[in-house]
Amino acid sequence: MNMPYVPRPLNTGGIKLTPELLDLIEMIANHVHEVWASSRIAEGWKYGAIRDDERKEHPCLVPYSELPESEKEYDRKTAIETLKAIGLLGFRISQ
Repeated sequence: MNMPYVPRPLNTGGIKLTPELLDLIEMIANHVHEVWASSRIAEGWKYGAIRDDERKEHPCLVPYSELPESEKEYDRKTAIETLKAIGLLGFRISQ
């Protein structure tokens, strides 16, 4: 019998990002979108005003700068949580 999946993300609530890392958030969020879009396009998806899985059309297949703010926030959250996880796991980012 399969047990229901229960996500257990790292508890990053106590991790504070430095001002330098905060500057990276938008750059990483843009990169996250570019990776996602590249994968979709490679799978045959194209831009469409409304998401249509059968026709492989998606309204977010546009440059990051043209995304609705809600979509940008999704990518920013991924960037923030990734940076916090790096810190929680004991790694440091240096320039």
